[in-house]
Amino acid sequence: MKLPLDRVLIGDCVAEMEKLPAKSADVIFADPPYNLQLAGELHRPNNTRVDGVKAAWDCFTGADDSSLASFAAYDDFTRSWLAAARRVLKDTGSIWVIGSYHNIFRVGTTLQDLGFWVLNDIIWRKTNPMPNFRGTRFTNAHETMIWCSKDKNARGVTFNYEAMKSLNEGVQMRSDWTLPICTGPERIKQDGKKAHPTQKPEALIYRVLLSSTKPGDLVLDPFLGSGTTAAVAKKMGRHFIGIERDKTYARVAKQRVARSERPADMANFNIPQKRTEPRVPFGTLLECGLIAPGTKLFDTRRRFFAKVRADGTLIAKGRHGSIHKVGAEVQGAPACNGWTFWHYEEKGLTQPLDHLRQVVRDGMKESA
Repeated sequence: MKLPLDRVLIGDCVAEMEKLPAKSADVIFADPPYNLQLAGELHRPNNTRVDGVKAAWDCFTGADDSSLASFAAYDDFTRSWLAAARRVLKDTGSIWVIGSYHNIFRVGTTLQDLGFWVLNDIIWRKTNPMPNFRGTRFTNAHETMIWCSKDKNARGVTFNYEAMKSLNEGVQMRSDWTLPICTGPERIKQDGKKAHPTQKPEALIYRVLLSSTKPGDLVLDPFLGSGTTAAVAKKMGRHFIGIERDKTYARVAKQRVARSERPADMANFNIPQKRTEPRVPFGTLLECGLIAPGTKLFDTRRRFFAKVRADGTLIAKGRHGSIHKVGAEVQGAPACNGWTFWHYEEKGLTQPLDHLRQVVRDGMKESA
């Protein structure tokens, strides 16, 4: 079957996923119904109704109207769509599922029961959460995303570590993300009302896709809603397939995707990963004349110092060895990345050794 790339499919997500070839999606992002289990409508203090909390697509009932029957029905639904998603996901792919306290723990159990391997749980902390209008509980200010590989032994799963670190101003990105909910011009409206009650912010999906996909990858969203995943995927030069059973939401998503534009220059999205770049021994820097024997190296706080020797090793207070070994020993640490730990001074500026390694790599690219 030819993949319906860059299309919004209308229908039941399980039925539509069963039509797709096995192992065809690089990443799946799923925002399933939350099964809020509210007994009645929810109103704000001004008596306006909160949209979406009693929508038909979020109601699950079993043989009776009890909570246990609702949980059982939701678990059956979750197992069904996750099994279909697992078949479609590549062995090197990953899946993201977002939810609230109402459903995410049950989803997590099913993920593990089906053999998915949890890589991270990400806490999306909302800077502007909806308050608890009844004043009976804490404000629900976060949602949880579970990120999984297909199984424990999966290899080649994309994680763009350096890109996420750069996005976070050079600091390793943590598993708690502080982002606002969807408001203002980004919120899609029809006739003055929200087109979809649970529209996710594009910033959230951008971060998900930047971290776990590459240009040209296929992103599948089985609960497309207002089309956020598809729109962001298109803007980032990824392919998408979106599935939405509600025809009104699907129409909104199609219109939104049509307004979105693919990047004019995909070079801006080709972010090299250091682990895939050619290996450069520290001694190469001496051979190229980028650093000289006797150069003094130091850490950013200038607590530790070392000198470069002609054979590419360092010496520091009687310790000698590679930039990594000496860096670890002076700190009393089990390991150290000497390229980022050790710095040098050049024309009054402090630079990490990694700066010189990149100079060598750039030269390799030019000569190639």
